[in-house]
Amino acid sequence: MPILLAIDTSTEACSVALFDGQSIDEHYIEAPREHMLRLLPMIDEVLAARQLALRDLDGIVFTRGPGSFTGLRITLGVVQGLAFGANLPVLPVSTLAVLAQTAATPALSGSYIFSAIDARMDEVYCAWFEVDTNGLVVARSDEYVCAPEAAPSIERAGACYGVGTGWSYAQRLPIVDCQSIDAAALPRAGAALRLALPRWMAGEQMSAAEALPVYLRNDVAWTKSGTNQK
Repeated sequence: MPILLAIDTSTEACSVALFDGQSIDEHYIEAPREHMLRLLPMIDEVLAARQLALRDLDGIVFTRGPGSFTGLRITLGVVQGLAFGANLPVLPVSTLAVLAQTAATPALSGSYIFSAIDARMDEVYCAWFEVDTNGLVVARSDEYVCAPEAAPSIERAGACYGVGTGWSYAQRLPIVDCQSIDAAALPRAGAALRLALPRWMAGEQMSAAEALPVYLRNDVAWTKSGTNQK
């Protein structure tokens, strides 16, 4: 099994996780505006806890958005710096999928999760996911940035669960039959690893130069040199 590091700073939370081939060790903190201060020490801590160095890794997993513009810039900058320096491949995963994965378990197989992040400006980032028999989420819609009232609906046979800060707009979302809602849920690097492992084994990793964030908003773009353009 690969040895993988995962990084997430796409929302108010900052987390890193390490899969050492057997188990996942995660360090997580909710520290808005402190990601730059917290992230590198957390990476050092999670590696040191398993007596590993960057050169021992097989690659790096990261949340690619949608999410905070600043947070995604921090994630990608650190990931590319580490990956280029240690000659490591990377694997991006959807922030919305990772958020949904924080609520998914094999016991929820066949259920649906509506993942929503507060995008500010009276909008949400959102998407639908279904839980498979392994307890992993599978996308069942595109990802959207929209007013809460415009959130998409899909045909579904299983129970529905809601996760994410976008559910602070619960009264405006056209989804009224959820079994439970966790409006405080944020993405976690450990969930990113669980989603990434089968994709890594399938060979979906890429070079750090190919890694780009996903913002969804049309007025934000990213160049491979790492500069943002309006």
